[in-house]
Amino acid sequence: MTFSDGTSNATSKAPAIARAAAILRLLGKNDAPLGVQAIARELGLVPSTCLYVLRALVEEELIAFDANTKRYALDAGVLTLARQWLGRSQFADLAQPLLDRLCQSFEVTMLGVQVVGLDHMVVVGLAQSGHSFQLSTQIGSRFPALISATGRCIAAFGDYPPAELERRFRKLRWDDPPEFETWLAEVAETRERGFALDEGNYIAGVTVVAAPVWKAPGHPTHALVATGLGKAMQRKGLRDLCDTLVTSARTLSRQLGDARATS
Repeated sequence: MTFSDGTSNATSKAPAIARAAAILRLLGKNDAPLGVQAIARELGLVPSTCLYVLRALVEEELIAFDANTKRYALDAGVLTLARQWLGRSQFADLAQPLLDRLCQSFEVTMLGVQVVGLDHMVVVGLAQSGHSFQLSTQIGSRFPALISATGRCIAAFGDYPPAELERRFRKLRWDDPPEFETWLAEVAETRERGFALDEGNYIAGVTVVAAPVWKAPGHPTHALVATGLGKAMQRKGLRDLCDTLVTSARTLSRQLGDARATS
């Protein structure tokens, strides 16, 4: 059995936890509450098994059950856990002032993301400008690891086998998908210049710039990401934004303890 989020019951050492995590993610990305049948169908679970996990999550106050509609939704317990984690996240604490400053200086939406290998990235910091374009995302949003400019950074500095990169690349959804060979060349360019650029591939008309952040030698653990309308970013100074983003990422890496980072 494979859940829709990629969690495999056959390979998981703790299938009950994997099922609970899959349910929480599903409820988190749906705007409306869901019934047990809909949840079971979406995740490929036996309804009785799904109901058992749902009841356990209700008891832990991670999800809520509406007796009138017979549907489930996330509960306040999830928010408590998230706030506790954010309160202990050194990256989120250090990155937020940088995100705010870059957002105001360049009139872009700024994200701080945590990288989870080749699986996905999670938004853990956010600053939205007051201008017309605002990216539809929020703290906790998840994206495929190799998508857009951030994905090029992950591939460039992760030392992953090309075959594995291609396998995952083929599953990505872009507005204007690049050819894999073109994408690989851009990954190599990212490695040389220290930042990645996506000009309309991921979202038509939108430019995304990303710079990697390290806590220690090895793969990047986080990234700083700037997004905005392509023409507006050019007018505001795309080159200056790229340079400032790289400098900010290096400063943040140094603050997080990466000895390789230079000012």
